[in-house]
Amino acid sequence: MSQQELATALGTLPSRLVALIDELESRELLERRPHASDRRSHALHLTDAGRTTVQAVGRIAREHQQALLAGLSQEEQLQLASLLQRIADQQGLIPKVHPGYASAGKLEGNSKP
Repeated sequence: MSQQELATALGTLPSRLVALIDELESRELLERRPHASDRRSHALHLTDAGRTTVQAVGRIAREHQQALLAGLSQEEQLQLASLLQRIADQQGLIPKVHPGYASAGKLEGNSKP
């Protein structure tokens, strides 16, 4: 994925990602490589350490979700998910993007939600 593609997926400006990508690269979680089809840009690739970190964060998130929803039946969990999805849709939230990240982009002149 290129920085431009990532910016589009996050609903932000590519220039806003530079510091974040630099930080991930300095921690050896991400690396920039020449883009296969566009010599003017770089593709972003997770390193082995990056993949391990993503897996660990995913595991922790799943454990947290299970603990949080333990008091609800499966049917209630589905109902809650449906209601929360309606709220997210009404608010124009971007799937898999923290709302605080998207709203910070608005402060920098990004017109996307």
